[in-house]
Amino acid sequence: MTDTHGRPVVAVTGIGVVSSLGRGVEDNWAALTAGRSGIHRITRFATENLRTTIAGTVDFMDVAPLTAIDLSYALAETAGLEAVRMAGFEGDFAGPLFLAAPPVELEWQHRFALDRLPGEAREEAGYDRLLELVRQHPQPAMYRQTLFGGISDRLADRLGTRGLPVTLSTACASGASAIQLGVEAIRRGETDRAVSVGTDGSVSAEALIRFSLLSALSTDNDDPERASKPFSKDRDGFVIAEGAAALVLESLEAATARGARILGIIHGVGEKADDFHRTRSKPDGSPIIATIRRGLADAGLTPEDIDYVNAHGTSTPENDRMEAGGLTAVFGEHIKSVPISSNKSMIGHTLTAAGAIEAVFSILTMRDGILPPTINYEVPDPAIPLDTVPNVKRSADVAAVLSNSFGFGGQNVSLVLGREPR
Repeated sequence: MTDTHGRPVVAVTGIGVVSSLGRGVEDNWAALTAGRSGIHRITRFATENLRTTIAGTVDFMDVAPLTAIDLSYALAETAGLEAVRMAGFEGDFAGPLFLAAPPVELEWQHRFALDRLPGEAREEAGYDRLLELVRQHPQPAMYRQTLFGGISDRLADRLGTRGLPVTLSTACASGASAIQLGVEAIRRGETDRAVSVGTDGSVSAEALIRFSLLSALSTDNDDPERASKPFSKDRDGFVIAEGAAALVLESLEAATARGARILGIIHGVGEKADDFHRTRSKPDGSPIIATIRRGLADAGLTPEDIDYVNAHGTSTPENDRMEAGGLTAVFGEHIKSVPISSNKSMIGHTLTAAGAIEAVFSILTMRDGILPPTINYEVPDPAIPLDTVPNVKRSADVAAVLSNSFGFGGQNVSLVLGREPR
């Protein structure tokens, strides 16, 4: 069973998801299609003197100690187990793991602990001094917090995957990149199956400060549920969030041979780097345009074949404008008749997990014929004349979806997903 390029068709046979809306596929999908927001005021840590005090944190996981690494693992484990069980595997997946995870570093709690060691001067632990303190006072538990591959090592054991797990971080495109790696491994004939996971549990005061310094975050603190407003004229920044999603990918031939239920098909993947700026897109939009075109070409589809666009749609002034411009350049006037909505209006921006979470929601869109809305769309932007599925879900026959992920640092990935083989 091959595609139009003579490669193995890649099917999705299991999915799992956790977000600020809840735990599990069905709970998340019910909340998303109902237009419910998971954005709320932060209670996990003090927010005094912070410009942004809202987020889509996942506060219902029982994680101790509560660190970005441990929460990211717990989210990945929950989504990963749901996906492999749905696909019919338990304990021995017998395929590789591709994990998108947030960058790791010592958190403030660890820095403060080092700075307050007996005999140390009470001064700010700048980066060079911090490294020196770590060398002078080695602590195994603190060391484990800095291992980028630590999450995937634990997750591989839990899911029963084979081989050395791959951990990657390509900013906000990471979840889609993990799917891309799984697709490519199956297409090359290296494996019959793979599990791709995107996870991020890294919301912290430090993260809020860093993104605030970039003027990237919404400051609509008084009304958290209405703060994320993708494509709306009054959008003022994204809302940082947490979550995880997993997809079990298999060659269609192998999945069919074992009688697996086919949830969807990964028709194509497009990728293009943008070297213009660390946080801004190239003004002419050429990398975004090329990414979308490559995804369609890889899928062997045309813009007219796409029934719905699951947008990157972060709610930042520039990103939404650039994505709309890129879609218009590729689709032409046809884009005005293609519905496009942003899950981030409800769950916030889950950073390294976003591409995987939105791929799962794209699969569910095709499964149920329901387009999730873009909520908080009250002030249309004349510069973005798109059908954003405003505020209320819509029924539609959806056979193919374009799901975009555009990240800081110029990481761009577009996935093309289908309901059935072509």
